[in-house]
Amino acid sequence: MIDKIEDLLEEVKSFSTTGKDEIESFRIRFNGKKGILNDFYETLKEIPNDQKKEFGQKINTLKQAVNAKLEDLKNASESSVVVEKEDLTRPAFPLDLGSRHPINLVKNRIIEIFRSIGFAVADGPEIEDDWHNFTALNLPEYHPARDMQDTFFIEQNPDILLRTHTSSVQIRYMEENQPPIRILSPGRVFRNEAVSSRSHCIFHQIEGLYIDENVSFADLKQTIQFFTTELFGKSKIRMRPSYFPFTEPSAEIDVYWGLNSETDYRITKGTGWLEIMGCGMVDPAVLKNVNIDAEKYSGYAFGMGIERIVMLLYQMSDIRMFFENDIRTLEQFKTL
Repeated sequence: MIDKIEDLLEEVKSFSTTGKDEIESFRIRFNGKKGILNDFYETLKEIPNDQKKEFGQKINTLKQAVNAKLEDLKNASESSVVVEKEDLTRPAFPLDLGSRHPINLVKNRIIEIFRSIGFAVADGPEIEDDWHNFTALNLPEYHPARDMQDTFFIEQNPDILLRTHTSSVQIRYMEENQPPIRILSPGRVFRNEAVSSRSHCIFHQIEGLYIDENVSFADLKQTIQFFTTELFGKSKIRMRPSYFPFTEPSAEIDVYWGLNSETDYRITKGTGWLEIMGCGMVDPAVLKNVNIDAEKYSGYAFGMGIERIVMLLYQMSDIRMFFENDIRTLEQFKTL
């Protein structure tokens, strides 16, 4: 039996291969459950006591030799694998570049324009209460102008709703800050409207507010004049009388777009003029609701839908395209 172990030791020492299958067969032959080493350990029980020590030492020597050989074979197999060097001169894999959404592009541009004349950005919640969304803006519950902003109510008593405009941000800001105030409030708003190519139940607004001493309608007009020239490159505007509960007097702003193409005729309905926003002087009742002295301070406010501006700038004909997440639409803005 000792001679058999000696023969196996020589076999183990002389065994050589780099094949994974041969290495695994070698391991199973010696170290498997029914392998040679297990057989020897079973036989050890039957060996006379005076021979067990020598026989056990020989088995352990064989086991150590087998394990050492397996380790050497494993290392030799791994080192024999040919590692291909990466060609650093080959073209890189094409990367699918993303882009900013057109709404964000235009929103950021509008913010940049107004920041250049001192406006800061203020933010507020999309889920509002009745006071901040309506009542504080001179729109009490019985006011018929509420019908202009058909609303998504989340709960009643008290009324909690999805905000219908970002004017609610202005109320929150005025409650916590005293004039001078000069802020923009961009954000998403919600109205219960039929979805079509020209309107949606979700859209984005950006509203401005300026409160200080001796603010006049002339200041408002000059601000709008500056904005339209910077954004559209159009300096000719007109102000048409309008109605908003939170401003008095109020006006709609039209910019002269021109009639240089068939598209111009279509989007301006053949007039050359295009409505872009509403504005007006802040109603004193609104100032009183937020504890600002209406005798000392005055101000103006304006607001516009961002989607409407995007559609003008990029000649997009359907507002629904902004919310469909169609990659074909968004890919057009990769280089912008």
